[in-house]
Amino acid sequence: MRIPLARISLTLCISAIVAGCHSVDPDSVSTDRGEDLELAADSEMVPGRVPASTTLAGMLAPHSLHTADVTGVVTAAARVFDLRKLRAGQPWRFERTLDGCVRHLEYEVDAERFLRVSARANEAHGFDASVIPYDVRQTTMTVAGIIDSHNPSLFAAMAAEGETPELPMALAAIFGGEVDFNSDLQRGNGFGLVVEKVYREGRFARYGTVQAAELRNGGRRLLAIRYAPPGAAFSYYDTDGKSLKRFFLRSPLRFEPQVTSRFSLARFHPVLHRMRAHLGVDYRAPVGAPVVAVASGVVTSAGRRGGAGNMVSIRHPSGYESSYLHLSAITRGVRPGAHVAQGQMVGRVGATGLATGPHLDYRLARNGKFINPLLEHRRMPPGEPIRAEHMGAFSAVRDAALARFEQEPAARRVAERTGK
Repeated sequence: MRIPLARISLTLCISAIVAGCHSVDPDSVSTDRGEDLELAADSEMVPGRVPASTTLAGMLAPHSLHTADVTGVVTAAARVFDLRKLRAGQPWRFERTLDGCVRHLEYEVDAERFLRVSARANEAHGFDASVIPYDVRQTTMTVAGIIDSHNPSLFAAMAAEGETPELPMALAAIFGGEVDFNSDLQRGNGFGLVVEKVYREGRFARYGTVQAAELRNGGRRLLAIRYAPPGAAFSYYDTDGKSLKRFFLRSPLRFEPQVTSRFSLARFHPVLHRMRAHLGVDYRAPVGAPVVAVASGVVTSAGRRGGAGNMVSIRHPSGYESSYLHLSAITRGVRPGAHVAQGQMVGRVGATGLATGPHLDYRLARNGKFINPLLEHRRMPPGEPIRAEHMGAFSAVRDAALARFEQEPAARRVAERTGK
């Protein structure tokens, strides 16, 4: 920071130090010389996230601030915001001078608003506060790319287009009943999405809804159109109006894991060193990878189960029950009697119980008898299609989405490179 000496009054600077926590406006001071002076920073920005079970005063207390400043900040903030509603995990930050004064503080109330507390320029320990809306804007964009030698995974291909990991996860959720994202994707596959993006203060904040998606996989062009039939919730349909939602997802893991052991009535157990039935499918995956429910249902058990380690079991319609073994953690709220939705996270991959390394043992039973999950998933029929009387409205939404893909240069480039 370089400030002309002509704009610095030593008398005023000394007065400010003696007076305590005052802000000095450099535009309000002057001197007779025009040389530049290199000034050391006299403050620092302290970022953080709100801890659990705390108060604003408690958040400021460890930072060696003037007690009167802490009181002033809390008093000003309480005039415009209920401080009992501080939420754990929310970002906050404040600027403190080197002698322990607060210049300003900001706390993110939610995605739309933030609390700002600022020191008054000419009043020691005096503060003003307000809750200010963020400048939030939403736009609809088309994202398209190809999995190739330079970007050999969906995550890498999305990142090459400037996208964050949330977008490939959204694509997997849409086509999870059609494609096993753990094994079916390969080089040369292309993708495209018409997606809403939300910007806050001019910077990307989050994704909105995916309005349409395409996946070019193994010679197929899969298309998904987001549509809500009258009286029903939004879902995704193919171009003929058939639902893409299946009774079971193709896999309880979204990406990267490999099938290391299949369903078998006689397998050599790597820990017990003897032949034993393996009544599920083992997926190798890193510790902490999210495990999701393959179908909606009710939790029948969740906890430690001997050699299975941490395990969650879910009862589904038509006599099905799915189980997820060796978890490192079980998601909060997943307990017996709780309802879970298809695709909802129920735990994380681990190596608890009889396990030689991190993996997920996924099991599926019907009417009390274990069955091969991979075979059963392939047999599952699609969900309800769009009814004939609603096809006209659906077709208009579909045609608009297809036109968007055809007009977008990036999507056309994907189509040309995949040769489909």
